[in-house]
Amino acid sequence: MQLIDTHTHLDFEHFDADREQVLARCSAAGVERIVVLGVHEGNWQRVWQLASTQPAVHAALGLHPVFLDRHRDAHLHELRNWLQRLHGERKLCALGEIGLDYYIDTPDTERQQQLLEAQLDMAAEFALPVLLHVRRAHAPMIATLKRHRLAHSGIVHAFSGSWEEAREYLRLGFKLGLGGAGTWPQARRMQRVLRQLPLESIVLETDAPDIPPVGHGGERNSPELLPEICRTLAELKGIGADELAAASYRNSCELFGWD
Repeated sequence: MQLIDTHTHLDFEHFDADREQVLARCSAAGVERIVVLGVHEGNWQRVWQLASTQPAVHAALGLHPVFLDRHRDAHLHELRNWLQRLHGERKLCALGEIGLDYYIDTPDTERQQQLLEAQLDMAAEFALPVLLHVRRAHAPMIATLKRHRLAHSGIVHAFSGSWEEAREYLRLGFKLGLGGAGTWPQARRMQRVLRQLPLESIVLETDAPDIPPVGHGGERNSPELLPEICRTLAELKGIGADELAAASYRNSCELFGWD
C-alpha cells in the first residue's frame, strides 16, 4: 500500500522528541510523502527546514485563520517574498493552511475574508494549489472560490460538510481531504457523504498531531496511522483499502504535480 499524507503539522513540538523515528515508521508503513503546512509567519522556517532535510516531506506555507491574532499586515508581504524566493522548488507543493473558521469564539469574519482572498491571489500568481481550512463557513468559502476560479484548485482539508457542499467543491475542481474524524461511529453524516464521493475526489490525511482515528482517542495522531485510517474509510465506503490508497495517491500526485 502506497500512501501520501496530504495534511500534517509534523513540525509541531509534539514530535520534537521522536520525529526521526516517526518518519522511519511512516516509511516502513508505506507512507511515502508527507505534506507539512505552515500556519503563521513564525513557523515557516521550521516547516521549510524540515522539507529541505527530509526526503519524504514537502512544504506548504500560509496564514491560518485560527492564528489571526498572530498575523500582521507585513506577514502577507513576507509570505509573498517566501513564495517568490521558493518559486520552482520541488519541495514547495502548495499554499496553505489558509481558510475561514467561524467555529472559534467571536470570529473576525471580515479580516479572515481579507486574509483568505489575499492568499488566493498569491496562489494564482505563483500557480500553486491551496490547502483550505473550513469550519462552519462552507457557504462563504464556496462563494469566494467561485469568484477566484483557481487554475490549480486544491484540497478542502478535514471535510465534514454535506453532500451538497461536497458537490460544489468538486465542481470547482477541488479534492476533499478525509482523515481520522470520519472513522468514528458518530460521524454518520460524513460516512454517508463518503459513500457518495467519487474516488477521483478523495485524498487522505491525518492532520497530525490532531484528529486521531477511532481507537486512538486522546492520543497524538501521526502520519504512521494513515494506513489504519485508509483501511477504516475503505471499509465504510465498501471498497478495498488498496483501491482507496491507490486513488488517493493518484489524486495527490495529480494535484501537486508529482510523477
